[in-house]
Amino acid sequence: MSDQNPLFIPGPTNMPDRLRHAMQVQTRDHRAPDFVETLMPVLDGCKTVFGTTEGRVITFPASGTGGWEAAITNTLSPGDTVLIARYGMFSHRWIDMCQRHGLDVRIIECDWGSGAPADKFEEALKADSIHAIKAVLVTHNETATGVKSDIAAVRAAMDSASHPALLLVDCVSSLASMPFEMDAWGVDIAVAGSQKGFMLATGMAILAVSQKALAAMDDATLPRTFFDFRDMLQANSTGGFPYTPPLQLIHGMRESLSMLFEEGLDNVYARHHRLAEGVRQATRAWGLDLVAQSPELHSDTVSAIYVPDGFDSNVLTDHAFNAYGVSFGVGLGQMNGKAFRIGHLGALTDVMVLSGLATIEMAMADLNYPIELGDGVSAAQEYFRQSWDTALKSAA
Repeated sequence: MSDQNPLFIPGPTNMPDRLRHAMQVQTRDHRAPDFVETLMPVLDGCKTVFGTTEGRVITFPASGTGGWEAAITNTLSPGDTVLIARYGMFSHRWIDMCQRHGLDVRIIECDWGSGAPADKFEEALKADSIHAIKAVLVTHNETATGVKSDIAAVRAAMDSASHPALLLVDCVSSLASMPFEMDAWGVDIAVAGSQKGFMLATGMAILAVSQKALAAMDDATLPRTFFDFRDMLQANSTGGFPYTPPLQLIHGMRESLSMLFEEGLDNVYARHHRLAEGVRQATRAWGLDLVAQSPELHSDTVSAIYVPDGFDSNVLTDHAFNAYGVSFGVGLGQMNGKAFRIGHLGALTDVMVLSGLATIEMAMADLNYPIELGDGVSAAQEYFRQSWDTALKSAA
């Protein structure tokens, strides 16, 4: 029965039955004239979630990592300079990818637990008088540390420096869970995936690409075949795919968008904030600290929580799984052994989050953590009760 327990990792997330059923479709001819009726609503709906009217949505059968690769190979050339800050495992992995592609990567080292340093980006861009930097790469939501960065501030820094670099943003663990405003923030490429806020299986990289980024393809010479924007855009223009598409995921994405729009995106974002704040209330009641260094950095999709000195977070997550059949996120990179993560995104409710908090609390008590059984759950319960009471009074 343990397979009925919800996941509390930051992705892949819990998959609603409605989406699983939507993907149980028979094979279809993706070159048939009616395939456009399946694909185009997905591309159009994703534009709304990205917050763009001018950008083009492009999908590939891949994870978010494939989306990263598509973003850089379609807009950059070998030896091009890119600017990126390292403040978690996923910004680190994007750095590694750029280096493997022969790019000149200028790295701003930051403490893990901090966010994208807009002021340091501005300083570096103002110093780049010859505009050698072709792109600034930013992780919107650092999944390893539970940190949300201010993309609007990064764009303001770029504008203050009057720098023409592209702005590429990883929003894999934020899109469809937290507000994202591609056009308002001046994002040139936003990279997401199907397995987090969209509540689907892994296997679809979803990108929104600005007109400026599309124009950059004319000069970009990094090799790409499978991830070529032009091939995909040309095929999509008539409702097709340049190769065999992930048909089941496309059907699932269409249903996922229906679920998001039925709830209303503002309500989706409010629900994620409420769930996240419940987890943060529990964390404070346990006397533990978040990895995120200040409230404005708190992610609404994942909380990374330091364990006390003398404890190993990997032992905690292993015990929660072995004893209670529930998965929590392990510490990645510098957080390995030091922090565990609670994913609170996708198809989750207050009640489901309370079950996760109760489980990790039991696991901590089993391992003699300095906590009182019930404190974290009680704090989250009280917050959820108050937030619902406020909502009901506002509605009245």
